[in-house]
Amino acid sequence: MVFTSNGKSFSLNNKTLIMGILNITPDSFSDGGNYNSIENALIHTRKLLEDGADIIDIGGQSTRPGYEEISLEEELNRVIPVVKAISKEFDCLISVDTYKSEVAKQALENGAHIINDIWGLQNESENMAKVAKEYDAVVIAMHNQNTKDYPIDIITSIRTFFDKTFKIAANHNIEKNKIIIDPGIGFGKGYDENIEVLSRLNELKDIAPILIGVSRKGFIGKDLNLSPIERDDGTLALNIFSITNGAKIIRVHNVLSHKRALSIADKVIYMNSPNLK
Repeated sequence: MVFTSNGKSFSLNNKTLIMGILNITPDSFSDGGNYNSIENALIHTRKLLEDGADIIDIGGQSTRPGYEEISLEEELNRVIPVVKAISKEFDCLISVDTYKSEVAKQALENGAHIINDIWGLQNESENMAKVAKEYDAVVIAMHNQNTKDYPIDIITSIRTFFDKTFKIAANHNIEKNKIIIDPGIGFGKGYDENIEVLSRLNELKDIAPILIGVSRKGFIGKDLNLSPIERDDGTLALNIFSITNGAKIIRVHNVLSHKRALSIADKVIYMNSPNLK
């Protein structure tokens, strides 16, 4: 299972890929304000890569609960200079975490490779799909909705959402192997819904490769009343559970702890892979 995206290739055949989170925002729930300068973004990118990240995911718009949407101009001003700087400094896969097609377009023009869209190509009258096709980019399509109500079975609802995503992709001649799905933990879901989706993750793996993004999210710390920085143990536990149930990519803040855990977990999960190192 090899993906080519805006001129760069990556494989999901023999190990779990780690996506390191780079929030260049003042208000992200875990690390808002820490990396919102080019210098600090480059320092943190270097650390993420040295710790074992395979992909750097750059986000200029916080989507934490209760977030305020910023203007297109503001998001471009945050994201594009950082994309340029990272693509110049490092030879790595770059993902742009945005639901604005113009941000995705300019990021791809300036060195990004992957679109990480929290609305699964279903925002902005399908403009994101047009951009993905134009730049031959892989799309991480996340399930999302504006409420936490599921009048039908939640997995059935998520599958219906992705049916629409793939129809939009097909309408723009985007091949199915250009889509990675994310069930959207924490988006349009409360504590119980998050737990149910994770417990039934293997019911989604026939659709497309799965990315999981649970890192430091609020539901992990609910039972023990933990702050974001204290949620890494719970994050690691859920990510190992997820990859044993079909996840191929994990999106995380703490790359090093996951790299260490995967050094043994992947040997078990990919035991029969002829390419496993």
